[in-house]
Amino acid sequence: MLVTGASSGIGRATALAFAHAGSRVAVAARRKALLDELATAAGSDMLVVPTDVTRRDEVARCVALVRERFGRIDVVVNNAGVLVPGRVEDMAESDLASMLRVNLFGALFVMQETIPVMRTQRDGVIVNVASLAGRRGYSPLGGYSATKFALIGLTEALREELVGSGVHVSLVLPGVVETPMVEAVTHDAEFLDFWPAALNMPPSWVVWAIFAAARFRLLEVSVPPGAATIEKLAALAPGVSDRLVVWAQQAAHWVSRRLSDAPA
Repeated sequence: MLVTGASSGIGRATALAFAHAGSRVAVAARRKALLDELATAAGSDMLVVPTDVTRRDEVARCVALVRERFGRIDVVVNNAGVLVPGRVEDMAESDLASMLRVNLFGALFVMQETIPVMRTQRDGVIVNVASLAGRRGYSPLGGYSATKFALIGLTEALREELVGSGVHVSLVLPGVVETPMVEAVTHDAEFLDFWPAALNMPPSWVVWAIFAAARFRLLEVSVPPGAATIEKLAALAPGVSDRLVVWAQQAAHWVSRRLSDAPA
């Protein structure tokens, strides 16, 4: 299997979990030193392939190396992602462009390079890690939401293209997870106003969703379960949805304050 964005966060946790379960795992990300540390922690014959997913040639090289080592590619976890929070009216073009390059084009390149391999095998699973923010836009995540909306659209269209091929594509839609990507924006007051850090989910929750998606070939798994269904229903009444978002944020802050006030 191949895991992208494996140097930290969800990708790292996923690679370790699959390796400990006995899978042969290849890990891809830009930071080789962190990938080497991951391979040591895994204690298995993990293939390290430093890769910038925004470069199609590097993705092609990565896939070729994985296929050469393992002979086939059964599972791909398309996880590489970046987050730059900001209000839509103030958003810098460069910030949106950087997120699009990784979150959308990076994922696209990985799919385009691995699908031919899986078509030849007539078997394989691609798990695209999107976001609940890809089902409903939230401020200050407008740009990030746009990239994840686009990834979900690509995934749903691709499923139609792959009917009868033996290749399955799953979506995993996490909420806010305790990862270095999220930790990097916890200094942002507007982001903290959107979601208190005390309520971040552990990466292990997402890892189990990825396991389930790959093992049972599920179409879509939200984390926490059912959250995406609520968002889809809310889309039928956008005005109500907007009010619910405000209420949910207020409730989240109330819970966070109670947790911080609780005795250790």
